[in-house]
Amino acid sequence: MEGKSVSKKAKQQKNQADSTRSLMGISSITEHSLVTGHGELVFFMLKPTNISVLSDSNVGARIYALMNVLKGIAEIEMLCLNSRENFEENKNYLRGREEAEQNPVIRKLLQQDMTSLDRMQVQMATAREFLLIIRLRNEKESEVKPYLSRIEKSLKDQGFTTKKADEHDIKRLLGVYYEQNVTTEKYEDFDGERWVIFGD
Repeated sequence: MEGKSVSKKAKQQKNQADSTRSLMGISSITEHSLVTGHGELVFFMLKPTNISVLSDSNVGARIYALMNVLKGIAEIEMLCLNSRENFEENKNYLRGREEAEQNPVIRKLLQQDMTSLDRMQVQMATAREFLLIIRLRNEKESEVKPYLSRIEKSLKDQGFTTKKADEHDIKRLLGVYYEQNVTTEKYEDFDGERWVIFGD
């Protein structure tokens, strides 16, 4: 009876893990890519340029430079992420508290908290991450590295500051994309992985 319950529990855990992977569409994360059912994704992280301080001609030159990179790559996608904390839930909570609060002193404190959150959000409003995504489909292993090196060289030749995302970067990007998590420093492969003690 005990063996059956353990087996059933293990099966439930496997089904949960399978359904999570299925929902995200991710097979695995390698040292340099995200493997999915629709191809292997390689991310190039671009350092954004503050175009608000550039002249119109310089902005045009940056657009032309990016166009030169894009026209030389067949399988390419672009992604922009908010790399900052989202305070909307906190602010909604404080608004609800303020509406229900009868004490004027507490109401004033809640208003000050909301103002503080607004100020923090404005300060971080420019924190964005821009990525070029290369989708590898049926490329031979021997062709992948030179192909990615050519793309990286093309980006740098056109004046872009770029870095190919590694395994840690990809986990962080997934954390931001799926749950706006911009505070975790180290992502584990499994929940509670650091607490697992391996026996003999």
